[in-house]
Amino acid sequence: MSKPVLLLENFLPYRLSVLTNLVSSSIAGAYRERFGLSIPEWRVVAVLANSPDLSAAEVAQRTAMDKVAVSRAVRALLKSARLERRMAHADRRRSVLRLTAAGRHIHAEVAPFALAYERSLLHPLSRGERVALDRALDILLGRALQIGPLTKM
Repeated sequence: MSKPVLLLENFLPYRLSVLTNLVSSSIAGAYRERFGLSIPEWRVVAVLANSPDLSAAEVAQRTAMDKVAVSRAVRALLKSARLERRMAHADRRRSVLRLTAAGRHIHAEVAPFALAYERSLLHPLSRGERVALDRALDILLGRALQIGPLTKM
């Protein structure tokens, strides 16, 4: 029996990583130049625009970003007055994050730009292919969460 061959260019995790890196790097420059935001800062803004009053740990969990990256982004957004930190009403030991007026303004500026980029990226796909892609991504995300780290296999 022959050993399985791993062709990197056909390996799904590699292909997803390359796609993610290409998309992120192409949009990151525009976010930085046009809006003064890094990708992690934009993700924090986008999450808090839809779900205010989350802790930094909850933002990290929802974005699957490293806690250090979220912490840096939060620090930068606090410094630029796009974000404010408050004590949670239910638990005074827990701090939560909320967009300021400046944060809501930047979200209102960036969101249409981000959606236009997404439309351009998805343009070659038919409606059916987009639906299938969304479904496949949902299934793969669920499976990746179910499997967990490779050390468990």
